[in-house]
Amino acid sequence: MTRTFTIENGQKPTEEQLKEVQEAQMHPITFDEDCQELSPALMKAFKSAVVQRNRKKKA
Repeated sequence: MTRTFTIENGQKPTEEQLKEVQEAQMHPITFDEDCQELSPALMKAFKSAVVQRNRKKKA
């Protein structure tokens, strides 16, 4: 199950949110046909896209 939290600048996560993140860290990532593990080349491309997106957000 995927949960999404939106935390605005200056806002701190609640204790419940922190607890949920800590519990999620104890579970392994499970890949399947809908969510396959990325190859090293795709991971590199994804990281590059994230860096470029973040640069545009700061501008």
